Amino acid sequence: MVIFFFLVGLEIKRELLVGELSNTRAALLPIAAAAGGATVPALLYLGLNFGGVGSDGWAIPMATDIAFALGVLSLLGSRVPFGLKVFLTAVAIVDDLIAVLMIALFYAGELNSWALSIGLVVLALLALANLVGLRSPLIYGALGVVVWLAFLESGVHATIAGVLVALTVPARSRLDPAAFLDQSRRLLDEFAESSLEPNRMLTEERQQAIVIELEDLSEGVQAPLQKMEHTLHPWVFFLIMPIFALANAGVAISSNAFSGGALPVVLGVVLGLVVGKPLGLLLASWLVVRAGLATLPAGVSWVQLAGAGLLAGIGFTMSLFITSLAFGALPEVLAAAKIGILLASVVAGALGLACLNRAGREQTPVNGSPALQDVS
Repeated sequence: MVIFFFLVGLEIKRELLVGELSNTRAALLPIAAAAGGATVPALLYLGLNFGGVGSDGWAIPMATDIAFALGVLSLLGSRVPFGLKVFLTAVAIVDDLIAVLMIALFYAGELNSWALSIGLVVLALLALANLVGLRSPLIYGALGVVVWLAFLESGVHATIAGVLVALTVPARSRLDPAAFLDQSRRLLDEFAESSLEPNRMLTEERQQAIVIELEDLSEGVQAPLQKMEHTLHPWVFFLIMPIFALANAGVAISSNAFSGGALPVVLGVVLGLVVGKPLGLLLASWLVVRAGLATLPAGVSWVQLAGAGLLAGIGFTMSLFITSLAFGALPEVLAAAKIGILLASVVAGALGLACLNRAGREQTPVNGSPALQDVS
């Protein structure tokens, strides 16, 4: 999971630098929505579990699984405004950041100050490497492993190392786009003047040199952050997350999961994700819009925002991870929380899909042109 959190850290840094979170006014709506969508579910859960065996799981319904939420959203295609996709992505990324902070602050073990100090020193070296212009992924990978091992021994959860190391990865390209275009054109023109017979590449040294130079230019115009994110995406979403889900989602359903102290855990997770998430997201969004601090994304109605809030209730991967931290020593409570997560994620996903599908139909008349009125 440290690789998963490393990718989360890369996405957070990209969003802060050039994405939806880079502009203060534009960022305020998803930040407020994510904060509301994290606070209300946690309060609902605590209201049902305060003082009980499940009280440590209050952070479980705070999380959003960005991959599943955006996956469900993509099923609607053009019926969903682009602004809503950007909004939900930004909300999910802020949500991930909140979850990372909760893990760091409330789910860490006893601190080993020496190990933590080593990790922080190596982290500082990585930041220095960024400042002096070192761009090799091997440097950040090797020192990142050292930070991870140090955090693992320190008592701070090791996945936090993934996010912190990601924040040190350079986001600047060595070559600007204009220079890349100019130099690439010059090389391609020179390549076009040479023999274009297929077998000549094996013997024509200048052609080989041009291809190598083009590869170097392509490397230079990509920021290390961009390249790492692109490389890790398929590994995380098609290997790491499925393995984690298969290893942790399985649960033996028994009557014990719905009785005694375990029942409030199931109810807290389900109500937190299915009701608390959209309610908190909508309430916080309404407050900042009403106060004139932010506006809804272009073409997005309040009904569609409610649908996005329901999709944000798909907790799954991140919720399962927090569950394992909170209830690792309590098997029955752990099983109850997993049942709640699976049930809530299915219900929230289905309701969100139905809500957005209906809103999309109401906004798109038979002739295919967008409706003039806001359906909210």
